[in-house]
Amino acid sequence: MDRIAKLLQFLQENPADSFVNHALALEYIKAGELEKARSIFESLLERDPGYVGSYYHLAKLMEKLEDEPAAIKWYEKGMEEAKKAGDNHAFGELRGAYEELTF
Repeated sequence: MDRIAKLLQFLQENPADSFVNHALALEYIKAGELEKARSIFESLLERDPGYVGSYYHLAKLMEKLEDEPAAIKWYEKGMEEAKKAGDNHAFGELRGAYEELTF
């Protein structure tokens, strides 16, 4: 069974599993299904704004889709959530990517 099918099977059992949703979005990116990935990341972060790792990947995806304002928005939101969570590593990665894009 391929990864996407396996992840979809896991989500049938627990649709709100942030880890599995994140992994599925990454698999959709690898498969070139960027809008599906975007939708999953956005839903995940709406439901679980503290899932800090997804902000970076969603912002990078928005860069790939050439939507710079959305990428900036997601980097900023991710930095805010990383700061709230005390996740300095994620904050630094988000800030680095944000600065690379905006400066």
